[in-house]
Amino acid sequence: MSGAMDASATGAMRTVALGMRLLTMVALIGIATAATNAVAGAQSAPDRTASDRTARVERAELALRRGDRALAERDAAALVAEYERRAGTWTARDHVAAGRAYLIVSSGDANAVRNALRAFDSGTAADSTFDEAALRASDLLLEKFVAPDATQGYESVLRRHPKNAWALLGTARVMEFTGKGDALAKAREAIAADARLAPAHLFIATLHLEAERNDSAQAAARRALAIDPEALDAWAVIGAVAWIAGDSAAFRAALVQAERVAAKPAAFYVTLSEAAARQRRYADAERFAARALELDPLSVPALGALGTNRLRTGDIAAGRAQIERAFAIDPFNLWHKNTLDLLDVLAGFRTVRMGRFEFVTSAREAEILLPYLSPLLEEAYEKLSARYDFRPQVPVRLEIYPRSADFSVRTVGLTGLGALGVSFGHLLAIDAPSARDPGTFNWGSTSWHELAHTFTLGLSDNRVPRWFSEGASVLEERRARAGWGALASPAYLAALKTGALRPVSQLNDGFVRPRTPAEVGLSYYHASLVCEMLEAEFGPKALGDMLRAWRDGLTNAEVFRRALKLDEAALDERFDTWVRARFADAHEADLPAGDADLEPLQREVTRAERAHDDTALVNLLERMIWIWPYDQAVHVKLAEAATRAGIAGKAVRERRAVIALGPSDVLAARVELARALLAAGDRAGARREVLAVLEGAPTYEKAQTLLLELRQPPPGARP
Repeated sequence: MSGAMDASATGAMRTVALGMRLLTMVALIGIATAATNAVAGAQSAPDRTASDRTARVERAELALRRGDRALAERDAAALVAEYERRAGTWTARDHVAAGRAYLIVSSGDANAVRNALRAFDSGTAADSTFDEAALRASDLLLEKFVAPDATQGYESVLRRHPKNAWALLGTARVMEFTGKGDALAKAREAIAADARLAPAHLFIATLHLEAERNDSAQAAARRALAIDPEALDAWAVIGAVAWIAGDSAAFRAALVQAERVAAKPAAFYVTLSEAAARQRRYADAERFAARALELDPLSVPALGALGTNRLRTGDIAAGRAQIERAFAIDPFNLWHKNTLDLLDVLAGFRTVRMGRFEFVTSAREAEILLPYLSPLLEEAYEKLSARYDFRPQVPVRLEIYPRSADFSVRTVGLTGLGALGVSFGHLLAIDAPSARDPGTFNWGSTSWHELAHTFTLGLSDNRVPRWFSEGASVLEERRARAGWGALASPAYLAALKTGALRPVSQLNDGFVRPRTPAEVGLSYYHASLVCEMLEAEFGPKALGDMLRAWRDGLTNAEVFRRALKLDEAALDERFDTWVRARFADAHEADLPAGDADLEPLQREVTRAERAHDDTALVNLLERMIWIWPYDQAVHVKLAEAATRAGIAGKAVRERRAVIALGPSDVLAARVELARALLAAGDRAGARREVLAVLEGAPTYEKAQTLLLELRQPPPGARP
């Protein structure tokens, strides 16, 4: 992934996995009876009837948890029917039991979800001190992506009981959902309030798993199991950690425990699918999701995971079918709705196969962008193949989105992603330059960056750590063209001076668990310097050797020892010494400018025009096009400069670009294209263009004049 990404964007990335497991988290909280005293404060006095109804819904939830959906729905439906006959006489606790029952029978029934929320609200109305009603309503709202209302519910409880562990955990989940705030710290507050709140330990385990802190994830999952030995999601985390580590014995042991808890542990495989996707191992993610779906054909998380991963691998039709099934079951799922809307947009795009690449974008963007992008990526493919001694299978698919919101949905399912591009291996997606303001990003550099991921992911069998893949991509950008890729900045120098940057052994955290909004951007550049140092100190084959070592299943520490003959501490020290020496004498005034700013380039263009330096002018104008390709005047200038410099092919390309941009005088633009074709030696193409103009405007003088020229034999031809 490339581009500046802020904290909200990283939160959005994490939201995909979070959204898919919210259903399980809510069930866990409900089954943990009273959440081990999480609901503090005055409660309604229990009576035998309320207790019976609560026990009945808990039995139904347990049946669902153990994979017996038919039994769970039958018992829950009976409770719902009773509630609908005589709800007016029920206690606050009864209302909550009814709401929980509605959720069990809610598959494909939007009204059941609404009724569940009404039942929880009725519980609050019946007894405003009964916190469980407000907390369950908030859990449901968050599950359905209504974070602001969920926040209000949690805060209302915390105003009465600041140490309510359930409400603190809910607040942590909101923070994780929105990417705003320290979710891990807030979850630890929940545990401080109630150390036996198993869902809080499990929530922390999933955060660690997402951040690729696998040892910490396993430890937190073990703490959850010490409280609740039947916490299926905890066994799933342990299984995922074992699978990532390649420990087949530990994985099998976790699976056995999961099958002991539930005969059909679909949630176990959903967690595996999510973990595999975070490791960029999308084929494995698809396989695990398919297994989950075999165990529970109505599992929305399983359907979503399977559909998502099929979309990531380019199987659009199958992916859409799974997402449609998921949305039919849960029509409140915003992620699935956004994805289906996006697929409608994607269906209207044009697919163009050019060389090793398949481009998918709007017709207008295809005409404007592909004449530049296709040769650039062919060049990138050749250079990267030579450098890494690896040739990914083709075609590589690149989707280009004129709307940034569509790109964001394609990437994470929600709008608001701050990145410019993403790679799923053989499927790449980027913002079109039109999706952003002029001068905000370089679309050529971004495309090169994403293609570099295809090589690092492919060569490592998708096992490369995020920091290394991003660092290599940024380094490859800098090699591609002067000014491309992340460069040293005042913020980077300040972070280096104050020791705010992570050592190599912890650099992944800078991407997946940043401490500040700026840390992700700094980590991109920092990681690229690590890759640069590795080549400088260990030779040009070092990066490829490390990727192959990851492919062989080695851990980071083992990769460092095999490829570099260093342990993690020694590598940290060596890089720290190297990078500090690199910038020992650096000053802000000496730092280079990035190649996404049009104003400095425009000043250089003016100087080149005054000096009549057409070679420099062609170079500068092409750099401007990689930032903003929609300025007709730039294309006209480039066509004229290329003609004067004798670069006929570029002149033809630029004249075609002018036409694609819809000039006010189309006839004149087409005649200029014909002249460029003639200068390039394509007399037949020039003649076709002129005749097409005259067909629509028979008296157009410029076209008539050029047609007469074309009727004359070319210079040097035999009479």
